[in-house]
Amino acid sequence: MQSLFVPTGLVALAEIGDKTQLLALLLAARFRRPWPIIWGILVATVANHLAAGAVGKWVASFFSDATLSWILAASFLAVAAWMLVPDQLDDDEESHLKRYGPFLTTLIAFFIAEMGDKTQIATVMLAAQYEYFWLVIAGTTLGMMIANVPVMLAAHFSADKLPMTLIHRISALCFVALALYAAWHAAKLSGWIG
Repeated sequence: MQSLFVPTGLVALAEIGDKTQLLALLLAARFRRPWPIIWGILVATVANHLAAGAVGKWVASFFSDATLSWILAASFLAVAAWMLVPDQLDDDEESHLKRYGPFLTTLIAFFIAEMGDKTQIATVMLAAQYEYFWLVIAGTTLGMMIANVPVMLAAHFSADKLPMTLIHRISALCFVALALYAAWHAAKLSGWIG
């Protein structure tokens, strides 16, 4: 169940204040139809995270368990540092797509916005770390939905009212904890500790 719960929690925290959450807020304000937007987020996230998870599993197949654990430790530390840099939404990402309606606009905009995003990188790393691929994908997708659906259902609630700095620091600490665990596991596999 770790393969489900850890990705869910990490992605839900990482997504708060992320550019895709800001995009969700913008789409909710523009279209005022939350359900097509929610479905667009879900479909885009599943597609994006399936691809990211597949990359994670593929990359993991090239390395020994010890080497992969060291790579994961470094990657988790990098994402922890990245969490401390707040995202900004580019107006161009969304402005050209609004003519397609709420579902298709959301599907395209979210898929593109997630490319190379913190949550996509986290999905790659989590899929490489955990054995149960489908639980990781379900967890990262659930985390995205936990962070974005409330925004859709309460579009009038502004993300500016949340303690974003605190949320980003907590997320960074979670990724540091994962990095420390991966480093401990790598040291154990390398025979450095008993």
